[in-house]
Amino acid sequence: MRFVTAAVLFALWLSLSATLSPAHVAVGAIIAGLVAWVNPVLPHKRRLSWLAALAYGPWLFGRILKSGVHVSRLILHPSLPISPRLVSHRTRLTSDGELVVLGNSITLTPGTITVEVAPGQLVVHAIDEESTEDLVGGALEGKVADMFRSETSDS
Repeated sequence: MRFVTAAVLFALWLSLSATLSPAHVAVGAIIAGLVAWVNPVLPHKRRLSWLAALAYGPWLFGRILKSGVHVSRLILHPSLPISPRLVSHRTRLTSDGELVVLGNSITLTPGTITVEVAPGQLVVHAIDEESTEDLVGGALEGKVADMFRSETSDS
């Protein structure tokens, strides 16, 4: 599993790199290997549903675009109708991998940022109530949960 993780990280490194010089490629391979060896991505007794993960990317991208338009409207509105808030969200997600994906997805979405992550709970800063809909409604958490499966529950 760590080899697959290193390969994915290395592929990401190459896709984001502006150069393919031998030294740069070697550094990318070394870093990807070290990261995969030191910090395994998936916790024990969990596996990633690649089909759900592939569907999650475009879904999240759509939510990011929708939120970006919403935040742009707030900013351009003459009265700046924001109502910042901290939302404490209890989650049924338990593994570190699930919490990292959920927290990062929240932070990637304009208008929200994950402030604190604790077992079973996240604290999220939101620019207004509408920005928390996917989180509070459970859509975001459900999509993340779909990506992670326990070894005993096959899809």
